[in-house]
Amino acid sequence: MTLTLNSKNLLEKLLVLVGVINSSNTLPILDCFLFDIDGNQLKITASDLETTISSTMEITSTDRGAIAVPARMLIDILKSFPDQPLALSVLVNSTIDITSVSGIYSIAYSPAKEFPKPVLIENAQSVKLNSKVIAKAVSKTVFATGTDDLRPIMMGVLFQFTASGLNFVATDAHKMVRYTRRDVVMPEPIDFIVPKKPLNVLKGILSSLDIDVDISFNQTNAIFSFEAYVVICRLVDGKYPNYAAVIPVDNPNKALINRSTLSSSVKCVAIFSNKTTKQLVLGFNGNEIHLSAEDIDYSNKANERLTCSYKGDDTRIGFNSKYLLEMISNLSCEEINFEFSHPNRAAIITPVDGESEEESTLMLIMPTLIS
Repeated sequence: MTLTLNSKNLLEKLLVLVGVINSSNTLPILDCFLFDIDGNQLKITASDLETTISSTMEITSTDRGAIAVPARMLIDILKSFPDQPLALSVLVNSTIDITSVSGIYSIAYSPAKEFPKPVLIENAQSVKLNSKVIAKAVSKTVFATGTDDLRPIMMGVLFQFTASGLNFVATDAHKMVRYTRRDVVMPEPIDFIVPKKPLNVLKGILSSLDIDVDISFNQTNAIFSFEAYVVICRLVDGKYPNYAAVIPVDNPNKALINRSTLSSSVKCVAIFSNKTTKQLVLGFNGNEIHLSAEDIDYSNKANERLTCSYKGDDTRIGFNSKYLLEMISNLSCEEINFEFSHPNRAAIITPVDGESEEESTLMLIMPTLIS
């Protein structure tokens, strides 16, 4: 079995698919790419059992067959090659010869029958979304997902289809982001939770495309199909927390703040915060914000002030500076609205500009106890 293809095209394809492969796998076959040759088309698949991604590319061949090739070694070999045609020959002694302009390289392969089969989704529902919508939604939300294995529900992004719009929601119980598209509606409410790993893979592929993505899903799995790619992932099992219940409605304290100025101040003052709590205190007084942080153990302290447009009572509220900076950095607006009611209640951050009429972003951050 032989085939001819371009080294650069193959490497570009593999660098996308390798994002699914774990650094350590219990099954050695999961360290491989599945190469499925069908005439002049090559289908390449990578999987970690939870997420499977496959892509096709044009090749020159008349053969049919499948093998599993070690992923890391193949990528390392291709990285060392200049852009050139390669001939791949599958031999009966369980090795594959890669012939370049300057040499021949042999690596062992595994039988394709050992590679896990992709799941079949029965009784699936379908919807179409634009690639830019998905990529933007993932960029705005995935950073807020949790990392606690004991709470797997929070380790993914909620896709919530309603009659009024589509919500993408992520939270780790300390911060929350809801990105809404009002131009995507469903007559019947539907929701499912997609893990962050396949979402990060999708974001990397879709961010440069402007195409429709077909999404098919049932209670356990989802399939994202577009162009030459198919991404299959197991959905997070469980009911997502009632995030709407924690969004404060009445927020009398409101500030209009320049986003980049606030971001710079937070970065600077956070250096002096306690390394464990990372606490940063915002003091609202008139049309000024006083930012302060202190690490008593090392006698480090910082105070900074910046101007804003503020309406409300003079007050101080504390936050984890890491969470606050993450949220500010994931907005692309010039100014933000910062709203809260009491120092022990959640604060709301929303962009003032930079969004279209069809979209809206709401961020929530829980305060810390000021000592």
